[in-house]
Amino acid sequence: MNFSIAMPSQAIKSALVDKINHKTKPLGALGMLEAVALQIGLIQQTLEPKLTHPTMLVFAGDHGIVEAGVSPYPQAVTAQMVLNFLQGGAAINVFTAQNNIRLRVVDAGVNHQFADNTNLINAKIASGTRNFLTDAAMTISQCREAIKKGAQIADAEMALGCNVFAFGEMGIGNTSSASCLMSVLCGLPIQDCVGRGTGLDDAGLNHKTRILAQAVAYHALNSNAAEQTLATFGGFEIAMMVGAMLQAAARGCTLLIDGFITTAALLVAVKMQPNILHYCVFTHCSDEAGHQKMLAFLKVKPLLNIDLRLGEGTGAALAYPLVNASVNFLNQMASFESAKVSEKI
Repeated sequence: MNFSIAMPSQAIKSALVDKINHKTKPLGALGMLEAVALQIGLIQQTLEPKLTHPTMLVFAGDHGIVEAGVSPYPQAVTAQMVLNFLQGGAAINVFTAQNNIRLRVVDAGVNHQFADNTNLINAKIASGTRNFLTDAAMTISQCREAIKKGAQIADAEMALGCNVFAFGEMGIGNTSSASCLMSVLCGLPIQDCVGRGTGLDDAGLNHKTRILAQAVAYHALNSNAAEQTLATFGGFEIAMMVGAMLQAAARGCTLLIDGFITTAALLVAVKMQPNILHYCVFTHCSDEAGHQKMLAFLKVKPLLNIDLRLGEGTGAALAYPLVNASVNFLNQMASFESAKVSEKI
């Protein structure tokens, strides 16, 4: 698919800044909420932005690289956690329900055949990727199919009225994919990108780092080959997320970016369409090693830093009330003039 993402027009910016600055508060007193209010006003090109039908898309997929012993958990956990999502028992279920966010779970490529379930979107490309230690994780054709399906899923949610998306993922081994994507696309040594994932000990971390260094050296890709890098190291859930992000931004939605793996998907999208960054609110800094460097590479500042490293989109779900508050203060808070409050002399 061809995505075209334009930078939001700046014509309304001065009016938005003036509205923010004349609320009954000292200049800048609401901190990052003011920046988010300005950003969403620019995205929607209005002085009265609204967030409608917030939706969390959680993409799930399995990874061939787990064959190399990079995770302390077996691959079967991916399918088990998808079932947990469908039964309402995971953290993401709790936080999305708490904040009135619609949760959509997507089988992008789990190594399991799920029974029909109205709460599960079946978009399976294959039953997991290949082991990228010895082969590309997916073909270019599979990669493009996943991107296209992600875009179609986003379109379907927008047709129901969604204009703000959050993104999450589930896939044993996907921190390995994210680490390799980060290393190639940011031009950083793999050692700066690898973390403990689901809880590796020191020996496990050292083994994971050696395996991923071997894989990155074997494929020898450059940072401008975004699609090839995604096909080589990505998971189907990551590729599908890339497509959903690109389509949602192309149609003027606000994107809530979660942690390490979701930001790795965004890295790919940024390489394809740099203007997507104008549509992204970075919800938190993950405790996974490498995420802070990834955010620094993108030159962005997250809303929260509370040592999360669960994934699933949990950071985005937890930050949503702050994003909502930024829109609410812009729309509902009195101005100095309307409240008849004296301004600073």
